[in-house]
Amino acid sequence: MGHSVVNPFAYPGAALGYEAWYETTGRRADRLEKALLKRLLAAFPQATSLLEVGCGTGHFTRWFDALGLETVGLDLSLPMLAEALHLGSLRCVQSDALALPFSNGAFDLAALVTTLEFVADPVQALGEALRVSRQGLLLGVLNRQSLLGRKLKRAGGSIWGVARFFTPSELAHLVRRAAAGSQIEVVWRTTLWPGYPGALPLPWGGFIGMAVRLPENRRMGR
Repeated sequence: MGHSVVNPFAYPGAALGYEAWYETTGRRADRLEKALLKRLLAAFPQATSLLEVGCGTGHFTRWFDALGLETVGLDLSLPMLAEALHLGSLRCVQSDALALPFSNGAFDLAALVTTLEFVADPVQALGEALRVSRQGLLLGVLNRQSLLGRKLKRAGGSIWGVARFFTPSELAHLVRRAAAGSQIEVVWRTTLWPGYPGALPLPWGGFIGMAVRLPENRRMGR
């Protein structure tokens, strides 16, 4: 899941059982998160390629592929990438979110799903993602001011104990800093509301989905 000061996904046991969460206690979260991300993808109807930064075991990489996007998954953790390949991810790269090994505008989109929580410098990671994308970003981030965010921070442990969560306004501010003056368009919703099956433009849902659209001249490759 990208790069952190103490990377909780670097040790060999990190990938064991990771995917099982999506099929058990995380089934509802997975369904709602994907529904929100798919809704936000509609902002990029011409996109055909995507880089997922911090792909982990490739759960979303394979889903993006299934949606018809030619997707490359990138992660710093070799154990997570080994599991991604084992599970059928087609294109995986081992590298750092803070120094992506791709040329400017190499992909239509870059996605970071529960990745920014674990990088040492979120602005640099977002800047790198913007650099390699022609059309924009798709972000999925856990919300610091939600009930879920507070619950996970209290739980701590080897993963959530080192994670940093953000609010929607904080996330938008980080994106604008990374864009360094470019005229971007930001749209977000939150989901994982207790008992509510959809996504709302309110700042208290547990999972933030955000689409960041780059200017038209950038999208056209000029």
